[in-house]
Amino acid sequence: MELTGPDTGEALREQSIRHEKASRPKRRSLAVRFLRHKPAAAGLSFTILLILCALFAPLIAPHDPKEVTGVFSAAPSAEHYLGTDQVGRDVFSRLVYATRVSLLVGIVTIALYVTAGTLIGLLTGYYGGWLDMAVMRVTDMFMAFPFLMVTLIVVSVLGATMTTIILVLALFSWPGIARLVRGSVLAIKEADYVKSGVALGYSTPRILLGHILPNAAGPIIVAATFGMASAILSEAGLSFLGMGVQPPTPSWGNMLTDAQSLTVLTEQPWLWVPPGAMILLTVMAINFIGDGLRDALDSQQQS
Repeated sequence: MELTGPDTGEALREQSIRHEKASRPKRRSLAVRFLRHKPAAAGLSFTILLILCALFAPLIAPHDPKEVTGVFSAAPSAEHYLGTDQVGRDVFSRLVYATRVSLLVGIVTIALYVTAGTLIGLLTGYYGGWLDMAVMRVTDMFMAFPFLMVTLIVVSVLGATMTTIILVLALFSWPGIARLVRGSVLAIKEADYVKSGVALGYSTPRILLGHILPNAAGPIIVAATFGMASAILSEAGLSFLGMGVQPPTPSWGNMLTDAQSLTVLTEQPWLWVPPGAMILLTVMAINFIGDGLRDALDSQQQS
């Protein structure tokens, strides 16, 4: 692209502004395409219900989730909608409050590692050179670790708390996002509108955040959606193994711990079917959202 002539600067500025304005109708089109994906729309509706459930848990739950009612392993009734567990705690109340734990782990974990991975991917992809080579070797090292084994070791050393789980999951999840963003940046930075911004003297943060990041956001959002489902599943698995959220704090994973007994599996399904179903439905709903976003973005790129 030649930068000659008296009106070159104005032409470059108009090209940059025109590109920014063109992205607005695309966002509206993206929402329409997403809502046409029926499973994705259903998954979004279910996720919104979960969020409302977590926010208004004290109003929805009939009992304190840690309260021992004195009725042990009771079957579902009008007083205890899903019965009570072996300690005498209301299963429905614990199920409602456990929604907070799962969503908190998923959202905070995603916020941490997507932010870190995106920043690293933007810088390494844009600058390249020795920085790119050094950081990519570090990501290779992190991705070579056996995730479950290292997670169990770190959690056992630092202590099984929600904070530890979030930090460990984020620590070993950022390389995937970093590689994804880096690949997008390598392609986008060669576009004319990016070169126009460089020629106009825009600052590097403005080019990265105003021109490159919006055009790389689609794959990041999709990856973050699937990552949230994975984080919720990982927390449930760690809690089930006794290395996650510890009782009496309710978690879908530690609620399933009682299901290790054959008697509970066969005679007390109210103890394990509800938390198991919530894990299944939540992960499916979030994955459906990811599928809908991916299909909507692919259709937008092809149109």
